[in-house]
Amino acid sequence: MTSAAPSDTYTVATDGACKGNPGPTGWAWVGEDGQWAAGAIPVGTNNIGELMGLLKAIEDHADVAQLVVQADSKYAIDTYTSWMDAHRRRGWKTSTGAPTKNRDLLEQLIVARDARRERGLPDVVLEHVRGHRGHVLNEWADERAVRGAEHAAKGTASAWSSLGGLQPVLDVTSAPTKKR
Repeated sequence: MTSAAPSDTYTVATDGACKGNPGPTGWAWVGEDGQWAAGAIPVGTNNIGELMGLLKAIEDHADVAQLVVQADSKYAIDTYTSWMDAHRRRGWKTSTGAPTKNRDLLEQLIVARDARRERGLPDVVLEHVRGHRGHVLNEWADERAVRGAEHAAKGTASAWSSLGGLQPVLDVTSAPTKKR
């Protein structure tokens, strides 16, 4: 976990990627200090990748009091800030009565949010950023998520992280070089 003093703000960007939709899916978060995590899901959707990136960012920074998550996904932001609690109140049904998609991830997001609240930490602040518009952290999160989706195309679920020193920290002073 990235540690920060209780009064510090720590910013991460999250993203998801999918090769086909549904198809091989990747997720990622990248922090302002270059720390990152990413993963591969053999079959998923872009929304699953977006929600997984958000979930892992929150879980991996459980000790950060002022956590700001930047996402280019209005779906992930709206799900976290409004929809997941409404779905739960309705017995995991949408406003039209259809079963809620991605319920397992929504339940995990509620657990992560509620754990912060139980510890007396403020809720995560979510900020929308426009994807593919030169936002450096978002570009890095996209690059990591796309790599995750490419790995997922091999049929294996995996996850990688720079936390704990197993992978190198990214240089987030500039956007990744486009080689794809």
